[in-house]
Amino acid sequence: MMRLRQLQAFAAGCLLALGAGLAMAQPVPDAPAALTGTLAKVRDSGTITIGYRESSIPFSYISPRGEPIGYSIELCKALVSSISDAVNKTLTIKYAMVTSASRIDAVVNGQVDLECGSTTSNLERQQRVSFSPTMFVSGTKLLVKKGSPVKSFRDLAGKRVAVTAGTTNEKTIRELSEKFKLGMNIIVSKDHADSFGLVVADKADAFATDDVLLYGLIAENKAKGDNEYQVIGDFLSYDPYGVMYRKGDAQLARVVNDSFHELAEDGEIERQYKRWFLRKLPSGTSLDLPMSPQLETIIQTMAVRSE
Repeated sequence: MMRLRQLQAFAAGCLLALGAGLAMAQPVPDAPAALTGTLAKVRDSGTITIGYRESSIPFSYISPRGEPIGYSIELCKALVSSISDAVNKTLTIKYAMVTSASRIDAVVNGQVDLECGSTTSNLERQQRVSFSPTMFVSGTKLLVKKGSPVKSFRDLAGKRVAVTAGTTNEKTIRELSEKFKLGMNIIVSKDHADSFGLVVADKADAFATDDVLLYGLIAENKAKGDNEYQVIGDFLSYDPYGVMYRKGDAQLARVVNDSFHELAEDGEIERQYKRWFLRKLPSGTSLDLPMSPQLETIIQTMAVRSE
Protein backbone atom coordinates (compact mmCIF):
# COMPACT_ATOMS: atom_id res chain seq x y z
CA MET A 1 0.00 0.00 0.00
CA MET A 2 2.85 2.32 0.92
CA ARG A 3 4.52 1.67 -2.39
CA LEU A 4 1.26 2.42 -4.26
CA ARG A 5 0.92 5.77 -2.52
CA GLN A 6 4.53 6.58 -3.36
CA LEU A 7 3.93 5.76 -7.02
CA GLN A 8 0.78 7.93 -7.06
CA ALA A 9 2.66 10.83 -5.47
CA PHE A 10 5.48 10.41 -7.97
CA ALA A 11 3.03 10.40 -10.91
CA ALA A 12 1.27 13.50 -9.61
CA GLY A 13 4.61 15.26 -9.27
CA CYS A 14 5.49 14.34 -12.84
CA LEU A 15 2.19 15.71 -14.11
CA LEU A 16 2.72 18.96 -12.21
CA ALA A 17 6.23 19.29 -13.59
CA LEU A 18 5.01 18.51 -17.11
CA GLY A 19 2.27 21.12 -16.80
CA ALA A 20 4.72 23.72 -15.60
CA GLY A 21 7.06 22.87 -18.45
CA LEU A 22 4.27 23.21 -21.00
CA ALA A 23 3.26 26.52 -19.50
CA MET A 24 6.83 27.77 -19.73
CA ALA A 25 7.05 26.53 -23.31
CA GLN A 26 4.05 28.56 -24.46
CA PRO A 27 5.17 31.49 -26.66
CA VAL A 28 4.95 34.84 -24.90
CA PRO A 29 3.03 37.45 -26.95
CA ASP A 30 5.22 40.23 -28.27
CA ALA A 31 4.98 43.39 -26.24
CA PRO A 32 3.45 46.30 -28.15
CA ALA A 33 6.11 48.32 -29.93
CA ALA A 34 6.86 51.61 -28.21
CA LEU A 35 5.40 54.55 -30.05
CA THR A 36 7.87 56.85 -31.77
CA GLY A 37 7.85 59.95 -33.95
CA THR A 38 4.51 61.57 -34.70
CA LEU A 39 2.48 58.82 -33.03
CA ALA A 40 4.29 59.37 -29.73
CA LYS A 41 3.97 63.14 -30.13
CA VAL A 42 0.21 63.15 -30.70
CA ARG A 43 -0.43 60.47 -28.04
CA ASP A 44 1.35 62.55 -25.42
CA SER A 45 -0.32 65.84 -26.42
CA GLY A 46 -3.76 64.46 -27.25
CA THR A 47 -3.86 66.72 -30.32
CA ILE A 48 -2.88 66.50 -33.98
CA THR A 49 -2.29 69.54 -36.18
CA ILE A 50 -3.57 69.67 -39.75
CA GLY A 51 -2.12 72.21 -42.17
CA TYR A 52 -4.80 73.66 -44.46
CA ARG A 53 -4.96 76.11 -47.37
CA GLU A 54 -7.09 79.24 -47.72
CA SER A 55 -8.13 78.86 -51.35
CA SER A 56 -7.26 75.44 -52.79
CA ILE A 57 -10.85 74.76 -53.88
CA PRO A 58 -12.25 72.08 -53.51
CA PHE A 59 -9.36 70.39 -51.68
CA SER A 60 -8.66 72.63 -48.74
CA TYR A 61 -10.20 76.07 -48.23
CA ILE A 62 -12.22 78.24 -45.90
CA SER A 63 -16.00 77.80 -45.78
CA PRO A 64 -18.40 80.75 -45.50
CA ARG A 65 -18.46 79.93 -41.78
CA GLY A 66 -14.67 80.32 -41.54
CA GLU A 67 -13.90 76.60 -41.17
CA PRO A 68 -11.36 74.52 -43.15
CA ILE A 69 -13.29 72.24 -45.54
CA GLY A 70 -12.68 70.21 -48.68
CA TYR A 71 -11.80 66.86 -50.21
CA SER A 72 -8.32 66.72 -48.65
CA ILE A 73 -9.63 67.84 -45.27
CA GLU A 74 -12.21 65.02 -45.19
CA LEU A 75 -9.63 62.38 -46.13
CA CYS A 76 -7.33 63.72 -43.43
CA LYS A 77 -10.12 63.52 -40.84
CA ALA A 78 -10.47 59.83 -41.71
CA LEU A 79 -6.69 59.49 -41.40
CA VAL A 80 -6.79 61.12 -37.94
CA SER A 81 -9.37 58.51 -36.91
CA SER A 82 -6.92 55.75 -37.90
CA ILE A 83 -4.10 57.48 -36.02
CA SER A 84 -6.35 57.74 -32.94
CA ASP A 85 -6.90 53.98 -33.11
CA ALA A 86 -3.15 53.39 -33.47
CA VAL A 87 -2.33 55.38 -30.32
CA ASN A 88 -5.46 54.17 -28.47
CA LYS A 89 -6.52 57.74 -27.75
CA THR A 90 -9.11 60.09 -29.23
CA LEU A 91 -7.19 62.99 -30.74
CA THR A 92 -8.35 66.59 -30.97
CA ILE A 93 -7.70 68.24 -34.34
CA LYS A 94 -6.03 71.63 -34.44
CA TYR A 95 -5.78 73.57 -37.72
CA ALA A 96 -2.89 75.72 -38.91
CA MET A 97 -3.02 77.73 -42.14
CA VAL A 98 -0.11 77.20 -44.54
CA THR A 99 0.76 78.60 -47.96
CA SER A 100 2.39 77.02 -50.99
CA ALA A 101 5.68 78.55 -49.89
CA SER A 102 5.47 77.63 -46.18
CA ARG A 103 3.82 74.19 -46.23
CA ILE A 104 6.93 71.97 -46.59
CA ASP A 105 8.87 73.77 -43.87
CA ALA A 106 5.78 73.58 -41.63
CA VAL A 107 5.86 69.78 -41.92
CA VAL A 108 9.64 69.46 -41.55
CA ASN A 109 9.73 71.75 -38.50
CA GLY A 110 6.83 70.02 -36.76
CA GLN A 111 4.41 72.94 -36.94
CA VAL A 112 1.86 70.65 -38.62
CA ASP A 113 1.61 66.87 -38.44
CA LEU A 114 -0.35 66.39 -41.68
CA GLU A 115 -0.51 68.85 -44.58
CA CYS A 116 -3.91 68.47 -46.18
CA GLY A 117 -4.10 70.63 -49.28
CA SER A 118 -3.26 70.29 -52.97
CA THR A 119 0.40 69.34 -52.80
CA THR A 120 2.21 67.56 -55.62
CA SER A 121 4.30 64.55 -54.64
CA ASN A 122 7.54 64.59 -56.63
CA LEU A 123 11.10 63.32 -56.22
CA GLU A 124 12.48 66.71 -55.21
CA ARG A 125 9.98 67.12 -52.35
CA GLN A 126 10.36 63.50 -51.29
CA GLN A 127 13.92 64.34 -50.27
CA ARG A 128 12.47 66.39 -47.40
CA VAL A 129 8.99 64.98 -46.62
CA SER A 130 6.90 61.86 -47.10
CA PHE A 131 3.59 61.55 -48.95
CA SER A 132 0.50 59.42 -48.68
CA PRO A 133 -0.64 57.37 -51.67
CA THR A 134 -1.95 59.53 -54.52
CA MET A 135 -5.41 60.98 -53.88
CA PHE A 136 -5.74 63.11 -57.03
CA VAL A 137 -4.00 63.71 -60.37
CA SER A 138 -3.78 67.16 -61.91
CA GLY A 139 -1.51 69.25 -64.13
CA THR A 140 -0.61 72.84 -64.96
CA LYS A 141 -2.95 74.78 -67.23
CA LEU A 142 -3.74 78.45 -67.85
CA LEU A 143 -6.65 80.60 -66.74
CA VAL A 144 -7.50 83.66 -68.85
CA LYS A 145 -10.40 86.01 -69.35
CA LYS A 146 -12.87 84.95 -72.01
CA GLY A 147 -11.96 86.53 -75.33
CA SER A 148 -8.25 86.59 -74.48
CA PRO A 149 -5.85 86.15 -77.42
CA VAL A 150 -3.90 83.66 -75.28
CA LYS A 151 -4.80 80.13 -76.44
CA SER A 152 -1.68 78.24 -75.32
CA PHE A 153 1.56 78.84 -73.44
CA ARG A 154 3.25 79.84 -76.72
CA ASP A 155 1.02 82.94 -76.80
CA LEU A 156 2.53 84.16 -73.53
CA ALA A 157 5.64 85.70 -75.10
CA GLY A 158 6.23 88.99 -73.30
CA LYS A 159 2.96 88.56 -71.37
CA ARG A 160 2.31 88.89 -67.63
CA VAL A 161 1.79 85.47 -66.04
CA ALA A 162 0.67 85.02 -62.44
CA VAL A 163 1.95 82.05 -60.44
CA THR A 164 1.77 81.13 -56.77
CA ALA A 165 4.98 81.05 -54.73
CA GLY A 166 6.39 77.63 -53.87
CA THR A 167 4.36 75.68 -56.44
CA THR A 168 5.52 73.23 -59.08
CA ASN A 169 3.59 75.42 -61.53
CA GLU A 170 5.96 78.34 -60.94
CA LYS A 171 8.90 76.09 -61.82
CA THR A 172 7.10 74.76 -64.91
CA ILE A 173 6.34 78.24 -66.25
CA ARG A 174 9.88 79.49 -65.66
CA GLU A 175 11.31 76.47 -67.47
CA LEU A 176 8.92 76.91 -70.42
CA SER A 177 9.71 80.63 -70.69
CA GLU A 178 13.42 79.91 -70.75
CA LYS A 179 13.26 76.87 -73.04
CA PHE A 180 11.13 78.61 -75.69
CA LYS A 181 12.64 82.08 -75.10
CA LEU A 182 9.23 83.59 -74.40
CA GLY A 183 10.41 86.33 -72.06
CA MET A 184 7.34 86.04 -69.82
CA ASN A 185 6.86 88.61 -67.07
CA ILE A 186 6.27 86.18 -64.21
CA ILE A 187 4.43 87.66 -61.21
CA VAL A 188 4.62 85.63 -57.99
CA SER A 189 1.76 85.83 -55.44
CA LYS A 190 1.31 84.44 -51.93
CA ASP A 191 -1.65 82.16 -52.64
CA HIS A 192 -4.00 81.09 -55.42
CA ALA A 193 -6.65 83.67 -54.57
CA ASP A 194 -4.07 86.44 -54.96
CA SER A 195 -2.83 85.06 -58.28
CA PHE A 196 -6.39 84.82 -59.58
CA GLY A 197 -7.03 88.36 -58.38
CA LEU A 198 -4.26 89.64 -60.65
CA VAL A 199 -6.15 88.36 -63.71
CA VAL A 200 -9.41 89.78 -62.37
CA ALA A 201 -7.76 93.20 -61.97
CA ASP A 202 -6.11 93.04 -65.44
CA LYS A 203 -2.68 93.00 -63.80
CA ALA A 204 -1.86 89.63 -65.36
CA ASP A 205 -2.76 88.10 -68.73
CA ALA A 206 -2.93 84.56 -67.39
CA PHE A 207 -2.71 82.54 -64.19
CA ALA A 208 -0.86 79.22 -64.31
CA THR A 209 -1.64 76.49 -61.77
CA ASP A 210 -3.21 73.03 -61.56
CA ASP A 211 -6.30 72.82 -63.75
CA VAL A 212 -8.58 71.55 -60.98
CA LEU A 213 -7.73 74.55 -58.80
CA LEU A 214 -8.54 76.86 -61.70
CA TYR A 215 -11.91 75.16 -62.16
CA GLY A 216 -12.55 75.59 -58.43
CA LEU A 217 -11.79 79.32 -58.54
CA ILE A 218 -13.98 79.76 -61.61
CA ALA A 219 -16.87 77.93 -59.90
CA GLU A 220 -16.62 80.06 -56.77
CA ASN A 221 -16.41 83.24 -58.83
CA LYS A 222 -19.38 82.14 -60.95
CA ALA A 223 -21.40 81.79 -57.74
CA LYS A 224 -20.80 85.51 -57.23
CA GLY A 225 -22.24 86.29 -60.67
CA ASP A 226 -18.94 86.58 -62.55
CA ASN A 227 -18.52 84.09 -65.41
CA GLU A 228 -15.73 85.80 -67.35
CA TYR A 229 -12.94 83.23 -67.06
CA GLN A 230 -11.89 80.00 -68.76
CA VAL A 231 -9.15 77.36 -68.64
CA ILE A 232 -7.18 76.91 -71.87
CA GLY A 233 -4.29 74.99 -73.39
CA ASP A 234 -2.75 71.55 -72.97
CA PHE A 235 -1.40 70.13 -69.74
CA LEU A 236 2.05 71.59 -69.07
CA SER A 237 2.96 69.23 -66.21
CA TYR A 238 1.88 66.07 -64.34
CA ASP A 239 0.99 66.58 -60.67
CA PRO A 240 -0.10 63.71 -58.39
CA TYR A 241 -1.41 64.98 -55.02
CA GLY A 242 -0.75 63.46 -51.61
CA VAL A 243 -0.97 64.25 -47.90
CA MET A 244 2.38 65.38 -46.56
CA TYR A 245 3.90 64.18 -43.28
CA ARG A 246 7.38 64.04 -41.74
CA LYS A 247 10.03 61.97 -43.46
CA GLY A 248 11.59 58.96 -41.74
CA ASP A 249 8.54 58.19 -39.58
CA ALA A 250 8.04 54.47 -40.22
CA GLN A 251 5.18 53.99 -37.74
CA LEU A 252 3.13 56.86 -39.15
CA ALA A 253 3.89 55.75 -42.72
CA ARG A 254 2.38 52.33 -41.94
CA VAL A 255 -0.78 53.91 -40.51
CA VAL A 256 -1.12 56.29 -43.46
CA ASN A 257 -0.69 53.57 -46.08
CA ASP A 258 -3.04 51.15 -44.29
CA SER A 259 -5.63 53.89 -43.84
CA PHE A 260 -5.61 54.85 -47.52
CA HIS A 261 -5.92 51.19 -48.47
CA GLU A 262 -9.01 50.92 -46.26
CA LEU A 263 -10.47 54.18 -47.62
CA ALA A 264 -10.04 52.90 -51.18
CA GLU A 265 -11.33 49.42 -50.42
CA ASP A 266 -14.36 50.78 -48.55
CA GLY A 267 -15.18 53.23 -51.34
CA GLU A 268 -14.79 56.30 -49.10
CA ILE A 269 -12.33 58.03 -51.45
CA GLU A 270 -14.83 57.69 -54.29
CA ARG A 271 -17.67 58.97 -52.07
CA GLN A 272 -15.66 62.01 -51.04
CA TYR A 273 -14.72 62.63 -54.68
CA LYS A 274 -18.39 62.71 -55.68
CA ARG A 275 -19.19 65.02 -52.79
CA TRP A 276 -16.55 67.62 -53.69
CA PHE A 277 -16.24 67.35 -57.47
CA LEU A 278 -19.70 66.40 -58.70
CA ARG A 279 -22.16 67.82 -56.17
CA LYS A 280 -22.80 71.39 -55.13
CA LEU A 281 -20.18 73.06 -53.00
CA PRO A 282 -21.25 75.22 -50.03
CA SER A 283 -21.22 78.20 -52.41
CA GLY A 284 -24.02 76.56 -54.43
CA THR A 285 -21.95 75.80 -57.54
CA SER A 286 -20.39 72.54 -58.71
CA LEU A 287 -17.18 71.73 -60.55
CA ASP A 288 -18.95 68.89 -62.43
CA LEU A 289 -15.60 67.18 -62.87
CA PRO A 290 -15.85 63.39 -63.36
CA MET A 291 -13.04 61.25 -62.02
CA SER A 292 -10.28 60.71 -64.57
CA PRO A 293 -9.43 57.18 -65.77
CA GLN A 294 -5.94 57.67 -64.28
CA LEU A 295 -7.31 58.34 -60.80
CA GLU A 296 -9.81 55.49 -61.09
CA THR A 297 -6.93 53.10 -61.80
CA ILE A 298 -4.86 54.50 -58.93
CA ILE A 299 -7.70 54.02 -56.44
CA GLN A 300 -8.47 50.50 -57.71
CA THR A 301 -4.81 49.57 -57.29
CA MET A 302 -4.70 51.19 -53.84
CA ALA A 303 -7.63 49.02 -52.74
CA VAL A 304 -5.54 45.87 -53.28
CA ARG A 305 -3.34 45.39 -50.22
CA SER A 306 0.29 44.62 -51.00
CA GLU A 307 2.22 42.61 -48.40
